[in-house]
This record gives sequence, C-alpha cells and structure tokens, in this order.
Amino acid sequence: MAKGNILIVDDNKSILSALEILLTPEFQTVTTLSDPNQIPTELRKKEYNLVILDMNFNAGINTGNEGIYWLGRIKESNPEISVVMITAYGDVELTVKALKMGATDFFLKPWDNNKLLATLKSALQLNWSKKEVSQLKEKEKGLKTEINREQKFIVGSSPKLMQMLNMVRKVAKTDANVLITGENGTGKELIAHEIHRQSERSQEVMVSVDMGAITETLFESELFGHVKGAFTDARENRPGKFEVADKGSLFLDEIGNLSFHLQAKLLAAIQNRQISRIGSNQTIPVDIRLICATNKNLESMVREGLFREDLLYRINTIQIEVPPLRDRGNDILVLTDFFLKKYSSKYNKPNLKINQQAQDKLLKYLWPGNIRELQHTVEKAVILSEGNVLKAEDFFMRPIISGRTNEAELTLEEMEKRMINLAIEKNNGNLSAAAEQLGITRQTLYNKIKKTGQ
Repeated sequence: MAKGNILIVDDNKSILSALEILLTPEFQTVTTLSDPNQIPTELRKKEYNLVILDMNFNAGINTGNEGIYWLGRIKESNPEISVVMITAYGDVELTVKALKMGATDFFLKPWDNNKLLATLKSALQLNWSKKEVSQLKEKEKGLKTEINREQKFIVGSSPKLMQMLNMVRKVAKTDANVLITGENGTGKELIAHEIHRQSERSQEVMVSVDMGAITETLFESELFGHVKGAFTDARENRPGKFEVADKGSLFLDEIGNLSFHLQAKLLAAIQNRQISRIGSNQTIPVDIRLICATNKNLESMVREGLFREDLLYRINTIQIEVPPLRDRGNDILVLTDFFLKKYSSKYNKPNLKINQQAQDKLLKYLWPGNIRELQHTVEKAVILSEGNVLKAEDFFMRPIISGRTNEAELTLEEMEKRMINLAIEKNNGNLSAAAEQLGITRQTLYNKIKKTGQ
C-alpha cells in the first residue's frame, strides 16, 4: 500500500464508487466528493497528496472549464499537490491547457485499471519529490540564519574552566540531553556550541532559541513551524526550529522562562521526537540532540509548581555548571586582553594597553554580570580612551556595596555613584545621553566619574 492520501472529485457517483473500490487497497486513504464546492473545505481538513479531478460537473456541458477552474483553485492553495484530470471527452487543446496550469496527468473514461494505477503512483511519487525539495529549501533558509551567526571562542585556562571543559569533552561524544546552568553572562551558549562542535553531529547545524524572547502566541510557530494560511500572517510554509535542527543540535536558552502550560507541548515534542506544523495534521519526525540552559534553580521551581518535574528529568540527563567569572582568577585579564584586541580593531584604535592599576581594579571587582559585563566594560573603555594606555579610571564598573542593599542606608556619595552607573548603563555607555538624563553637563559627569573612580 502506498502511503498517500487521495481525493476523488466527480459528479458521477458510479465513477466515485468504482475508483474507490479500485484505489482503497492501493493507497492509505481514499476520499470521494461529488460536489466540487466542497474541495476547499476538504483540503483544509486533511493533507492530500493527490487529487483526481473531473473536467465537467454540469449535465450537458463538456467544455472542461469547470475542471480548469477547480484545478487553478487547488494549485493556488497547495502548489505541491498532484492533480490528475479525468474526462469522457478527449480534447488535445484542453489537455495541453490543463498541463500548463499544473496538472500532473490526464486520462479518459473508461480507463484501464493497470494504466490508471501506474499513472497515479507516478503522480504520488512526484508529490513526494516536490515536498522533499520544498522542505529542503525551507530548511536551507533556516540554516543560513544559523550558519551566519558570529563565531565565538572559549577563552581562559583557569582550573575551574578546565574542569568544566573536561566534562564537556566526555559528554559531547554521547547523544545525552544536557542542561547547562550558571549565572547570567557566564557564556552558557558558548558551552552549548562547544558541546555541538565536539559531538558526532558537528557537521550539521546547531539551532539556538531564546525561550525568554518568544511570546506565548508565537511559541508553536517558532518551534514547530506552520503551513501557509494557518493564521493571518502565515503567507508561506515555514519550518520550525525543530525541523531546521534535524540531524543536528537544538539549543533552548533560558528554558526556565517557559510558561508552565507551554512546557507540556515542549515535553511532548521531546518525548515523541516528532512535531506537527500549525495548520497541518501531518507528523514530521525529528532527530535532534537537545541542549538547554538556564540561570534559574529549576529544582526549586519544581517544588514551587512552576516547572514540570517530568520535563526537568527529560532535559537534565547531564548537568554542567558554568563557573562565574569571579571564580576564574587570572582568566579575567586573559579575557580583558581578548576583548581589548577585538574592540581596538573594531574602533580603529591600535596599540592600546592596560596599566597595572587598571589590571588590579579588574581583578578585584566581583563581576556580577560576568563575561558579558566585562566585555561591555572593555568596549566602553576603548570607545572613550584618549591615549594608548588605559588607566583604572577608564573602566566604569557598577558599585557593589557589601552588606547594604537598602537604599535608605546608602550615603549620598554611594547614591550618586549608583545613579551615575544606572544612567550610563541605561544609555549603553553614551555619556552625553547619560548626562542629559541626570540633568548635568557631559564634562560634569566625566569629572564625577573620575572622582569616584568608577
């Protein structure tokens, strides 16, 4: 039996019965319609591979215009579907017209059963080939987006980093699901890329999804894809991240941000290893290596009823903890040098160096924002630098006031430092914009920054 769904449309019920009897043993499902006006509804209800379409539906009319009209409607809604025309009147011009409009083949009543079956199976094979090409093109679009992402590197050699990378090396060669945990800015996505790079799937793509950035309404479309017309803005078929990642790795970042009811849909896809696009009943098998990351305590969230325990077990075959930057010792200076070279080149400021006092300041700071904060700090220092040597006062870090989190306990100077830091951070290092927000001149702001040693 061929795995194909066939729709037969003919106003002659004896023809429908004869074709249904002939084709039912040969194909997966056979559906018949005597009224062509039901075609659009039927095509929305089920995904058909092949339509057998009569050319004439009203008694006494044999122009074939009705069949041509419905052929156009079918191909408009689904260009990949194979349509075989059937008529009692042989007309060469009509045949050519139908073929030009996208009909796969054409046969006359009465028919030879063996020839008809051969024609239909060829048409079915053509449908599968078109679908395969279409899926490859759709996947290619997604792949280009992933491949064009900026290449990043793991920098450092501290004992804690080496210990973690040793675990990465052991886990990468397996297909086990991995949960990467750690504070914001520690480089969890970088570790996910390293797991993929060392895995057996390294020749395929790793697809990254920020779960915190996907709205609930777009969740299924982003992860599972949709078909054309599934909703208002669905103007074309689109594969989801699961499909794009097939044979490769799927990285779900900030999975702790996923709402509870959406966790069930994700769990079903992971368990069944298959998905269905929105607007389609067809299931698509997917072969992925799952890597997740979070800065949250998922065990605590399970106890509070915010995260599904069964989902946690699914994603957490192996857990890798990424160490915070403050625990990586001299890696702080190694990373600083790495970012200094990067931004010196980007902003055309060659030969920049950092003096000893600045290095000491960087080593003493606790880096609550970890590597991401260090990267932004170095970039701001390079942008604002006026000489070839970066000094301690060229690095602006947020004040960390030990033991005093209540604003009422802060001194006026500490409050001022905090306000300045927040203004600079909010304006992405733009001192002019920060000064305007604070209601002071740029020079006054710069003097205050130098005075407080931020």
